[in-house]
Amino acid sequence: MFVQKLARFGAAVAVLSAPPALAQKQYGPGTSDTEIRIGQTIAYSGPASAYGTLGKVEAAYFKWLNETKGGINGRKITFISRDDGYSPPKAVENVRGLVESDEVALIFGVLGTPLNMAIRPYLNKQGVPQLFVAAGSSALNDPAHFPWTMGWQPNLRDEAKFYARHLLAHNPKPKVGVLYQNDDFGKDLLAGLKEGLGEDADNMIVSAQNFQSTDPTIDSQMVILQNSGADALFLFTYAKQAAQAISKMSDLKWKPETYLHLGAASVGATFKPAGLDKSVGIMSAGFMKDVTDPKWAGDPDVQAWTEWMKANMPGADLNDSLTAAGYSFGQTMEQVLRQCGDNLTRENIMKQAASLHDFRVGLLLPDSRINTGPTDYRVVTYMRLQRFNGASWDDVK
Repeated sequence: MFVQKLARFGAAVAVLSAPPALAQKQYGPGTSDTEIRIGQTIAYSGPASAYGTLGKVEAAYFKWLNETKGGINGRKITFISRDDGYSPPKAVENVRGLVESDEVALIFGVLGTPLNMAIRPYLNKQGVPQLFVAAGSSALNDPAHFPWTMGWQPNLRDEAKFYARHLLAHNPKPKVGVLYQNDDFGKDLLAGLKEGLGEDADNMIVSAQNFQSTDPTIDSQMVILQNSGADALFLFTYAKQAAQAISKMSDLKWKPETYLHLGAASVGATFKPAGLDKSVGIMSAGFMKDVTDPKWAGDPDVQAWTEWMKANMPGADLNDSLTAAGYSFGQTMEQVLRQCGDNLTRENIMKQAASLHDFRVGLLLPDSRINTGPTDYRVVTYMRLQRFNGASWDDVK
């Protein structure tokens, strides 16, 4: 009897300790044993065409993944990137085609707040991940209402409040001028600035001038801002208008304390067109290593990026920070898809995007780590104030 019971007990233990059957592979639209289809719409033409560099680098990154690593978990990436000319209606048209005709698994890296806001309702209704958008609107971190949409770069309102804190720390009664793009992007930054300046914000802001992204020039707005007597200027613009503003300030011989939106803080896309000498003193919220700065020359991650760029984008301008950003976007997307394993449903892709824990992207500043959760979709949150010295960035204490 004892021997029989022992035998039955041993059999039960053997069953409990047996390795589980291999998990069933799960696929959604755009994924299979051999492929993951990723869609993108971005400005390769139009007023924000300088940012098309992001899409070009991301395409090169996925191509490199396919050729050197066999893709992700044995599946090749098919990356379909279309030009929208920075037009929200065109972006909506492109995204519908990518989802309904190309059957992509997700939409990745779309540029600009107005475009992302335009495509967000459709993608959330369809249950399609809208991941790592190249825009910092606080509205794009709203998992309670839009659970399929996630940003990447620091939040616009947080960025503007960050600048306001710095300004007020040494100038408690500033005369503030603001140049902002007249859309959700510019208005979000302006709202964050007012929050950061506090209850006296309306008195501190002596002039706020807006422009349309398609305007050929912002010269008249800059003249008005100078005449307002502003001693601090906030440029809530993209690269084209930022370069125009910096150049116009030089023409006017006007040198206010100037804070530039981090998305336009590019040596290649903004400061070179404006003039490196004219750009000295401009401040911005740094969140990535300046790959052109000699202080990072020995950094292993910067060295790896430099070698990658030379091999995969030999004609690109290494001074353009957008190349480093595109590379970092690609690394983050790769991590999410690796975490998915063999469960490549859209639901699990989104779940894994909201389950990044202490993930390190090498070109972010050393103290930066990516942590996301189901109720907080902010990806990059660490910022440090930096000032351009004519060649590279210095930390502002």
